[in-house]
This record gives sequence, structure tokens and C-alpha cells, in this order.
Amino acid sequence: MSDVLRGYTIGVTADRRSEEQIALLEGRGAECLHGPTIRTHALLAEDSIYAATVDVIARPPDAFVALTGIGVRGWFEAAGAFSLGTELLDALMGARTFVRGPKAHGAATTVGLDVEWVARSATANEVYEHLCSVLAPGASIVVQNDGAPGQPLAERLASAGFDARGVAVYRWSMPTDLAPAEILVRSIIERRTDAVTFTSAPAIDHLKVVAADLDLGDAMVAAFAEQVLPVCVGSVTAARAEAAGFGEPMQPVRPRLGAMVQQLTDALTARSQQFDLAGRSVELRGRLVCIEGSEPVRLAVRERSVLLALLERPGVVRSKDQLLDTVWGSRDVGAHVVEVTVGRLRRRLGPAGEGIETVIRRGYRASAS
Repeated sequence: MSDVLRGYTIGVTADRRSEEQIALLEGRGAECLHGPTIRTHALLAEDSIYAATVDVIARPPDAFVALTGIGVRGWFEAAGAFSLGTELLDALMGARTFVRGPKAHGAATTVGLDVEWVARSATANEVYEHLCSVLAPGASIVVQNDGAPGQPLAERLASAGFDARGVAVYRWSMPTDLAPAEILVRSIIERRTDAVTFTSAPAIDHLKVVAADLDLGDAMVAAFAEQVLPVCVGSVTAARAEAAGFGEPMQPVRPRLGAMVQQLTDALTARSQQFDLAGRSVELRGRLVCIEGSEPVRLAVRERSVLLALLERPGVVRSKDQLLDTVWGSRDVGAHVVEVTVGRLRRRLGPAGEGIETVIRRGYRASAS
């Protein structure tokens, strides 16, 4: 596979299917920083699953609501372990099946259910409104819950007059080891991460909790809003990212892992810049600089930011104070740090570094010739 993402660092917050996601990204040349912010606990061996399964078999519902693919698959896996798989399928085949999104649709179809309706927005609210419009009050509904605490959809349906029961197959929690997530937060704030992927809305909530516990919540939100790209697998997750203040998140048309990775690939490839510096062709991909006739070089975060600031208006002089404001966000660190950073940048650029010119008593500029 090509290395189109070489030079870019991508944060991954998922626990489930993280290996697959990372393999897809690394196969395109990206460097991945895995900081899981969510942990999925299967409840397949717990007595509550057995009791819920027996209850559904004894009292088949009028309607079945599947909220997640993992939940449908997990429930039938557990029922099979109880030797109740066939009985559960028989009980649910007599019900009208409604699903929230394509993943739940695929899982329900795979186990043998005939899906009547799919929520286009993949939201529980759309499911609720549709059920209220097509079912009569008093109808019996079984809801396969997602991993969030409680049974919000089942409780809401019960309040609307339905005989609603929720079945919990798994639950979400914070990871036991928060160190990788904390490293990811700091990498986001320092702009060492170009994009972060989210495959569930709770992963966003948990990342915010980790950042807040480090007293870095506002700084992380600013990093997302200004530079770091949030990438979400679907509309529900994207809405949560936007509500969190992460700016406008990216989401694929089809809420699939492969589609998300491809869209992210296209977006970061479009961010790559090509320019001439000191008569040499240069390409900047993330923090990787590819210079004509030379081996690629990885820049430090500040070095890359200084280069971008100078390239914003080639040939125009940027003063040290202007660079301090743009790159460091403060002049308190002093002008000497600009001089040191520019010196390092020139050395990393090799012969192309001659294009970073010093204008005596004025500052620096980028020159193509």
C-alpha cells in the first residue's frame, strides 16, 4: 500500500477494532498514537443476559429495536452459549424489527431477522419518534441497549405508554490504564497529532474527562478548533464532537471504518503543500519535509510552525515578534528562541534552508530562489 500518509500522526481513541484501524492507517504510512478512551465490557456471562433472554422467549414482543451491531451479535452469541439461540430467534422473528443505523441493520439481517425500518440519522431520537408513529400504545417492545448507563430509550418508550424492556449486552467505561489517553491529550495540545479518530460518542466524552482531570480541557478544545482534525465514524459521534467544541468534524457518507479511514486519507493528502525554496522543490506532509534530491526530514512542531508562518506569504518579512505571536502565542519566551528555532530549521532543510533568509533588524522571509 502507498505511503500517502507518511509524515502524519493520527490519534486513535477506540478499543474495539483498534488493531484493524491502526493497520489501515499504518498501511498508508501514518504514525498512530493509540490512546483508548473507552473500554467495552461484554456482559455475556452475567445472569442478567440469561434472565432477559428467557423473558423474551416467554413473552415475545410486538417489536424489537436493535441499537448496535455488537449488541445484536453479542446477544445471540450469549443465547447460543445458553442453548437458547434458536428459541430467541423464533421469538424475535415474530416481532417487527427496527434498527438504528447500518451496523445494527447488518447484524440483525445476519442473524436472520427481517428488518422493517432503519433510522437514517442513526439516532435513538429518530427511532423513538418512528415507533410512536407506527405502534399503538401498550405494544410490547424489546430494546437492545448500547453500552451507555441505564436504559434511556426503553424508559422513554415506557413513559410514552409502551410495554418496553431493555436488554444490556455490554457496557462502556473508562479504561483501567489512563496513561495512553493522557499522552494523546498532551500530543493534541502540542499539535504533534494531526487528526484524532472517534468511533463512538462516549469516546469523545471520556477524552474530555481525561483532559479536564489534567486541567487541559480548554487547551485541547482550542487545539481541535484551530488545527487538529476530529474524524468521526458517523453522525451521532460527529454531533457529539461538534457539541464538545471540537470544530467541524469530518465524517464519511457511509458510517464504516474503511470509509472513515479513506476520507481521512483524502483530507490529509489535500493538506500537503508543495513549494520551491532556494531553487529546490519541497513537499511538506505533516511534519515530514521531502526535499528534491534529499532524504525526507521530520521537523519539530515549532520548526514546522515557523516554516508555515513564513510560507504563508513568501518573500514577505515576518518579524521575531510576529513569529512569537503566531508560533508560541506569547512574547514572554524571548526573541532568542526564534533565532534558535530558525537555525535548527535551516539545518534540517539542508541546501533548501538557504531559502530561509535573515533580513537584518527586520526578521525572516522565505525565498523560492
